[in-house]
Amino acid sequence: MKDHGGENEHGTPEPQPVSRLSELMDVPDPAVPPAPVESGPEDRVAAARRGFARLLGEFRRTAVLVPFDERESLWTADFNGVRWICAFSDEEALARFAVARGEAGRAWPYRTILGARLLDVMVPMLPGPGGVALDAGSADGTLFPPVAGIVPDEVAVDLLDTGAETGTGMEIGAETGTGAGV
Repeated sequence: MKDHGGENEHGTPEPQPVSRLSELMDVPDPAVPPAPVESGPEDRVAAARRGFARLLGEFRRTAVLVPFDERESLWTADFNGVRWICAFSDEEALARFAVARGEAGRAWPYRTILGARLLDVMVPMLPGPGGVALDAGSADGTLFPPVAGIVPDEVAVDLLDTGAETGTGMEIGAETGTGAGV
């Protein structure tokens, strides 16, 4: 009888099945010989997807700072038809945001919220499409848009249904930087 990962009837080791999670990591599987290095467009896209998947996983596991507006609602900004919850990796990033807005002199109350809670609980509470903008206004800022695999499927925006082919989808709008009643 064979067991998974054991030896076959000839006494030679059988290869271990590789999980799909290994696609998200750069750690080579010792049972699989390294593939030749290619730098085609598909390889760059695959590498970018793996990098974003790692970033998303890290964000989901990390507590971030979320400022509140004067109505004690999450600080959000409307841009391109999406309501973005503004979150910051640390107090310095929040301070840079306040300075950039010309509002460094006022108090910026905030809470620490787990990234997964923002994506899974708070985004679905927003009116319309919503995502999270991490470290908004900085060179290292990252957007977690309202698409499947990032936010719950029931609030994800299917890009094929936005009318982008005809120009009737989400249009570029002005950033408002106002709070949302969440």
